[in-house]
Amino acid sequence: MSKYTTGELAKLCGVTVRTVQYYDTRGILIPTELSEGGRRLYTDDDVRRLKIICFLRDMGLPIDAIAQLLAEEEPGRVVELLLEQQAQTLRRELEAQQSRLEKVEALRRQAKQQPEFSVESIGDIAYLMERRMQLKQVHTTMVLAGIPMSLLEVTGIVLWIVTGIWWPFAVYLLLAVPFGIWVSRYYFRRVAYLCPQCHTVFRPALREAFFARHTPSARKLTCTCCGYHGFCVETVNDPQQ
Repeated sequence: MSKYTTGELAKLCGVTVRTVQYYDTRGILIPTELSEGGRRLYTDDDVRRLKIICFLRDMGLPIDAIAQLLAEEEPGRVVELLLEQQAQTLRRELEAQQSRLEKVEALRRQAKQQPEFSVESIGDIAYLMERRMQLKQVHTTMVLAGIPMSLLEVTGIVLWIVTGIWWPFAVYLLLAVPFGIWVSRYYFRRVAYLCPQCHTVFRPALREAFFARHTPSARKLTCTCCGYHGFCVETVNDPQQ
């Protein structure tokens, strides 16, 4: 049977000597024997064991979990639970990394769009990112509220064309105006705008906001604080401000 020193074992498995020594101190890779000079010696079984440890470590399993798994007489009972726990941990880490990536991309886009990018601009982006889910809820509510009206409109048009029955479409027209007023009031009461000049969140007059030029995320408004006139970024209204 082949015997390997700590250095030889490390080289075979593509790790450092220090890693082998660390696993030894943690009790998951104990040398098969010691030479007369006190050198640690490992066998082919230890090589296979170290490769298994390295594989599990690559999946992110902690040392304690690996020790528990290696100590089990029937590891099949434990491995599924450990891997499921690790999968959940990795999913959480992936979500956190995705959130960080979105923040980095938002900051990068903002830096390209603004020739006078400043530290205050970073604060603006942080403010918008913190409230994006609340703003998304506002948009979702508006979409869901509009579905029944859209169905009524389509149904009314189809019935009028196919059967000549016009009154369902007339009902839609009667409801469309008050529904549009309600949607507009709901929307503009729940959104505010961030001024890129003075970095203040403000609420414009309803008439100005309604008729202003806009993109999916900004409107061309006049800031009520500094008088800046230009595109201001949409965010959710904070009643406490």
